Amino acid sequence: AGLGEFRIRDLNDEINKLLREKGHWEFRIKELGGPDYARIGPKMLDHEGKEVPGNRGYKYFGAAKDLPGVRELFEKERDLDERQCCLLSALPPPRKTRAELMKSIDAEYYGYRDEDDGILEPLEQEHEKKVIAEAVEKWKMEREARLARGEEEEEEEENIYAVNDDESDEEGGKEKEGEEGQPRFIAHVPVPTQQEIEAALVRRKKMELLQKYASETLMAQSEEAKTLLGL
Repeated sequence: AGLGEFRIRDLNDEINKLLREKGHWEFRIKELGGPDYARIGPKMLDHEGKEVPGNRGYKYFGAAKDLPGVRELFEKERDLDERQCCLLSALPPPRKTRAELMKSIDAEYYGYRDEDDGILEPLEQEHEKKVIAEAVEKWKMEREARLARGEEEEEEEENIYAVNDDESDEEGGKEKEGEEGQPRFIAHVPVPTQQEIEAALVRRKKMELLQKYASETLMAQSEEAKTLLGL
């Protein structure tokens, strides 16, 4: 610094004094209804003027940043910032609240869309075949072991899916051949014909009319009786 330490300090003090005066004028202009220059005016960058930690409002410009005692303060601030960054990076991420977790829960979370990608279903089928084969093999081994020990073979379980001729005759069969050889399905529940449906609708309409006019006749007779009795 060719100007000397004291001259640089004086110039830096003069700059800060002008900045404070500028701030007072900006505040007064805004108070009188003028534009807010503090908000819309150009901002001062750190390389133009920087504050020392703990000395808010006083900035150092140019060579004043390298003055004895000032440089150490800026270096101390830089080291402190680096340590804080290291501590923050070492900390675990903050835990999400219950409300934040609930926002990301949808049908996919409960497994309703696991088969949409077509990957899970083939794996399940393969595993199912494997389990069935293992169960059959285990049953065969146990059966052979029982026969080897001379135990009587258990009675064959009744096939609940077998259809007897008598049952098929009683039920009338689930399907018969149509006129053109196509299977025709017959319902086991009696289905009313069109004439039966129309007759039921007519009976229902008659009952509604009888209830309507019968109730009106009874009310008229009741009113007439009250009039005769003077009630």
